[in-house]
Amino acid sequence: MANGYFQFKQFTVQQDQCAMKVCTDACILGAWFAAKTANYTTVLDIGAGTGLLSLMLAQKSDSEIHGIELDLGAYKQLKENVQSSIWKERIKVFPGDARTYSFPIKYDFIITNPPFFENDLASATEGEQLAKHSKELTLEELITVIARSLEPHGSFGILLPYQRWEYFNTLATGKDFSLLENLLVRQTPAHPFFRSILHYSRNNDNFSPSFELTIKGEDGNYTEDFVELMKDYYLYL
Repeated sequence: MANGYFQFKQFTVQQDQCAMKVCTDACILGAWFAAKTANYTTVLDIGAGTGLLSLMLAQKSDSEIHGIELDLGAYKQLKENVQSSIWKERIKVFPGDARTYSFPIKYDFIITNPPFFENDLASATEGEQLAKHSKELTLEELITVIARSLEPHGSFGILLPYQRWEYFNTLATGKDFSLLENLLVRQTPAHPFFRSILHYSRNNDNFSPSFELTIKGEDGNYTEDFVELMKDYYLYL
């Protein structure tokens, strides 16, 4: 990968103006939900960054997709990436703060990859550190935005560090959301889980299966499950 851009099979992500670069776990997030959300009519990408998730979902659906980005440098690049894609007529992006932005509609599906830091658990309490993890949008604020922006029948997906999913689950259930599924991601069989991809709706059927995804096997090659998930996106799969 060249530092300035990431080339996928059907689109290119320019990223030199964005703090959050294309990374494997974000790609997993997009691919995991792309097939699941193909029948949703409207989608919102909160903190759209480069536009990676919007573009991945657009590739697998006919949905109208909206993205919002607070950072103006990232927003400029987001807009350019969308405009250079073949789905530019279906993707609209807004500059602004999701906490205060007046979205034109409510959405069938919301996807988000909120910012976090690898060493963000050093504070005395988890709650203290979670409140500090982002100057722009805390997880408490994020779930409030999702709750008011989502259609009653809708669902949402989020990527989090593995050690924070239970905390977020408490926030989500406090807003009357129920966990539909939890994808646990690890680098290799020898590594612990490091990411959790969560899927929520307001329908409580008391069944929330967990799935596991290992990116690379002991031989250093991508696993069959990872290849199957990413083969429509990554150039060399």
